[in-house]
Amino acid sequence: MKNKKIQMGVLAVIVALAAFGVWKYQFEQKPAGAATLHSGGIPEVPVNGMVTMLDLGATECIPCKMMAPILAELEKKYDGKAAILFIDVWKHPEQAQKFGIRSIPTQIFYDARGKEMFRHVGFMDKKSIESKLKELSAG
Repeated sequence: MKNKKIQMGVLAVIVALAAFGVWKYQFEQKPAGAATLHSGGIPEVPVNGMVTMLDLGATECIPCKMMAPILAELEKKYDGKAAILFIDVWKHPEQAQKFGIRSIPTQIFYDARGKEMFRHVGFMDKKSIESKLKELSAG
């Protein structure tokens, strides 16, 4: 009986560690869309002659992670029509100051002439982003 309790205890610890490992792995993953995450350098913002959506956030921020697959999908969908960019302000804090960021994520939309047209703070869903891009004639 004592061996059975020890085995059950060991099994419970193994299950708990496995669950923690899955949870940790999920939240340590970098957002999808390597082309979106200009981690090696800072992109030119806004992109000359294109409607541009700039997302300023951090790869470790939960709402930013939630937006990453949306940005990757929109980057493909709007290829050649609009620029979808991301800057990690935790890795590049000078960019937060440059763009006047007080909270992340923050999205800034520019028209094709490079004029800032709209700013949003917080998670922004795909439908809202697409609506703003279409409003700026990218879709």
